[in-house]
Amino acid sequence: QVQLVESGGGLVQPGGSLKLSCAASGSIASINAMGWYRQAPGKQRELVALITSGGSTNYADSVKGRFTTSRDDAKNTVYLQMSSLKPEDTAVYYCYAEVRRSYRTPYYPYWGQGTQVTVSS
Repeated sequence: QVQLVESGGGLVQPGGSLKLSCAASGSIASINAMGWYRQAPGKQRELVALITSGGSTNYADSVKGRFTTSRDDAKNTVYLQMSSLKPEDTAVYYCYAEVRRSYRTPYYPYWGQGTQVTVSS
């Protein structure tokens, strides 16, 4: 079994910063891409940021220049540093990881339980 556990969500004022963390644990041989999605009320889940095992990153246009994702492979952890937060960033943020449990199996997608980020004065 593989688990992704997020932390770091909360309430922040517009213009503020917040850092999310997500640690993967369980039976893990290797992790390919890791990243973050978010879902606001009444909206579909959308990609926020992804980082490959080689360190390449991809960001949603709405967060470019404000959010930065990184990973620590020794800890199986991915981070999302969020700055200059706006009310429209309010959403539940979900961690995502492509994990294979042995070197003979393909990568499968796994999701965290989600953490609420609220940007409000």
